[in-house]
Amino acid sequence: MKHLFLCAFLLLGGVDLFAQQNTPPLQEQETPPIAPHQNTPPLPPPGEGAPPLKPNPTPPPVAPIVVAAPKQPNGKIQKSLVRITSTEVEPDYRAPWNTGAIGRSVGAGFVIAGPRIMTNAHVVSNTRYLTVERDGDPNKYPARVLFVAHDCDLALITVDSPEFFKNMVPLDFGGIPELESTVSAYGYPIGGERMSVTTGIVSRIDFQLYTHSSIDSHLAIQISAQINPGNSGGPVMQNSKVVGVAFQGYSGDVAQGVAYMIPTPVIHRFLSDIKDNHYDKYVDLGLTYTKLQNPAQRRYLGLPDDGRGVIVDTVIQAGPAGKVLKQGDVLLSIDDHAIASDAFVELEGERVEMPEVVERKFKGDKVKFDILRDRKPMNLTIVLDTVWPYQMQAHHYDTRPRYVVYGGLIFQPLSLDLLDAYQTSDLRVRHYFDYFILEQIYLQHPDVIVLTNILPDPTNTYLSPYRSSIVDEVNGKKIANLNDLAQAFAETSDRFVIKMIGSGPPLVLERNEVESARDRIRTRYNVITEQNLDEEPIAAQRTVKSEEPRS
Repeated sequence: MKHLFLCAFLLLGGVDLFAQQNTPPLQEQETPPIAPHQNTPPLPPPGEGAPPLKPNPTPPPVAPIVVAAPKQPNGKIQKSLVRITSTEVEPDYRAPWNTGAIGRSVGAGFVIAGPRIMTNAHVVSNTRYLTVERDGDPNKYPARVLFVAHDCDLALITVDSPEFFKNMVPLDFGGIPELESTVSAYGYPIGGERMSVTTGIVSRIDFQLYTHSSIDSHLAIQISAQINPGNSGGPVMQNSKVVGVAFQGYSGDVAQGVAYMIPTPVIHRFLSDIKDNHYDKYVDLGLTYTKLQNPAQRRYLGLPDDGRGVIVDTVIQAGPAGKVLKQGDVLLSIDDHAIASDAFVELEGERVEMPEVVERKFKGDKVKFDILRDRKPMNLTIVLDTVWPYQMQAHHYDTRPRYVVYGGLIFQPLSLDLLDAYQTSDLRVRHYFDYFILEQIYLQHPDVIVLTNILPDPTNTYLSPYRSSIVDEVNGKKIANLNDLAQAFAETSDRFVIKMIGSGPPLVLERNEVESARDRIRTRYNVITEQNLDEEPIAAQRTVKSEEPRS
């Protein structure tokens, strides 16, 4: 820092020196006053008797450089902003019994009423130790997680030290900023240790994919302010109020100056959901639909040319609409809001996509539909809930991978995290992942059990062709989930005949050989435990209370 101050000082001195060398001393001159509205005849052009024009030997004085005081349109954010450092452990899906690699990440957060600290879920995901710093305080305060919402990338944390929240100022929330209005993003991005602020304009308000879960789409606001690693979780402000939380953006090779913030409707829903000290997640209808803008298609369905209605494509049987709606139903209105043929509705004076009506509801709430089924009008009511099959295609955090190791064979349920870890190119595995919901594969296989890897041993030689195969049966019993597989291996059979989905001979294991190799395999590959059947939460994410701050 001394070097930076020194450079700044020399730069200003150089400017002053340059001005002194190029500006001669001013001479006192008597300048006759110019009468107002004096008509001065134009000078004749050169060559018509007038002397040639000569430059003034005395240039005008240089105007002094005036540096305006920095503006703080949103107040002293330093009293509300915090720097969050997380020591995290990523799950190891290739060796799921291991704890995984240790990493460190830095993000931002801000104090809200409570007092609590709001930040992004991805700032505190998989954390083992969490510290928070505030402006002007050299201490690092141990923190703990209160609530995490991975589906909307928001979290609340707190600090137990009674000293931390003294003189901290909670921020208030505003509304949705208007297009082309200016906002400011605060955080601790790469390139320095102090607070950074970037300013941009609101360029788009739309539904966007939240990349933290990779499966959830919610309302998001695109801004031109730069959002870099370290900005995550920081407030985006306008008129001294929080209008969003910075959370994701594109890298430079994709799009420049494009970043997103989580708007206040999503924030308020998160805060409302946790009022009962439990986060119930976002609800969903569990269906897909198609716009009805083609006139011929509308006439075929018996619809008037009034620009209303969308048609149901698929209904997920495991979702809340599974027993109420059917494929081919035409949705005309939702909670008395007319559904336009482009799937938009009028909500609070704005045109928003139809799912926004459901987005603002909670588990157990009801939604009413006016529909047309076989050209007959009907009124239906759906009780909202989550749709569990979606979770297979989402990222998971703060849980241990599920698996079973038997005879050196590693069996794991198919998931997005598993695909990312193994980068498998097996077409059948990819198909079961991509069409898990559309083809309702979950009805027969709630868990798609994949033989992901083999720990080489004499008892499992020549079995590598079965790698990436999907388990269908063991000794004639259908395997629907990981618990079924564990129970099948626990039976006292002399032989286990494992049939995979597709053609080909079954995989066969002799029980006596597996048992004789069990200790050898565990020791050789450091297999601490041979199975984990449940997505157990990692209790270590809640840091032990500490009365004294640590530096």
